[in-house]
Amino acid sequence: MLRLVCLLIGYLFGMIQSAYLYGRMKGIDIRNYGSGNAGTTNAMRVFGKKIGFLVLLCDLSKSLVALLLVNALFGAGNPERIYLLKLYTIAGCVLGHDYPFYMNFKGGKGVAVMAGFAIAFYRPWFFFACLALFALPFIATHYVSLGSLVLYAGLVVLMVGMGQGGCFAPAPQGVLTEMYIVQLLLSAMAFYKHRANIGRLLSGTENKTYLLKKKA
Repeated sequence: MLRLVCLLIGYLFGMIQSAYLYGRMKGIDIRNYGSGNAGTTNAMRVFGKKIGFLVLLCDLSKSLVALLLVNALFGAGNPERIYLLKLYTIAGCVLGHDYPFYMNFKGGKGVAVMAGFAIAFYRPWFFFACLALFALPFIATHYVSLGSLVLYAGLVVLMVGMGQGGCFAPAPQGVLTEMYIVQLLLSAMAFYKHRANIGRLLSGTENKTYLLKKKA
């Protein structure tokens, strides 16, 4: 039951679609512009970098608040399951962000919300590990999609390594295995959402994103 509650909490927060809502304030539907995605990267392309960073902050914050809320509500009474409950919460956030019902289930790709997950899921070094997984391929290539895919693939490895290394104690092996499955499903969904990007990466036609300079 707690799993479902955390999933629902995450979904409700995930549905706060900042890129879409800002676009509506300006009289447009961002999904009709750029890549058609209601997320940070497309917000940068359509509205500019300042609004794009604001969208990133909002999407980060909604998952961060959801995780902190779940930890406050259920952490003390469920020490052996709290990391699993956090995973269900972020899964709900990603689902709410990607498939908000009031937008006909057409939202973003769930990458920006992972920043809040990286901050609130575990200890500070976990955030820096996630940051490196995303930032290194992005800085090297300027492909946001590649950084996102490396992050999601790396999270599966990182989650298993942390679990088997005792980071989530006192979680029993059954809980750890469930965590690995949830993370694997999240990563699989991210790859599915990025299937068009993968095709463009393979063909060399993917759009690049430059944070500190304009595209030449």
